[in-house]
Amino acid sequence: MKLLLDSHIFLWWAGQSVHLSVAHRAACEDGANTILLSIASIWEMQIKVQLGKLQLTRPLPEPIARQEANNALQLLSISPAHIFALGQLPPHHRDPFDRLLIAQAITEEALILSIDDIFRRYDVPLL
Repeated sequence: MKLLLDSHIFLWWAGQSVHLSVAHRAACEDGANTILLSIASIWEMQIKVQLGKLQLTRPLPEPIARQEANNALQLLSISPAHIFALGQLPPHHRDPFDRLLIAQAITEEALILSIDDIFRRYDVPLL
């Protein structure tokens, strides 16, 4: 199964946070799953770091590289198909990063891992 991690899930997983649910941890650690992190999420995290809204103990490239090496994390580029899929989404909210994740999940047939309730408003598989 393809799993697309929301930014907070990635950070909790990479940091071994107690905030990561048992279900989310099990899904991330299941070697049969393909774990995806969107370039949009990396962009969002970097913006938050620069604005002082996100404090990290290490520079952002380090946890990403560690998860790529240790857990076969795959980075998901933003394709024209993902952008065009945005046009099919209802306007439930305006967060461009969340909307892009939803469009990517639909296009890639991936399950989104998030605790953000806004995703429930969309017709997208969610854990």
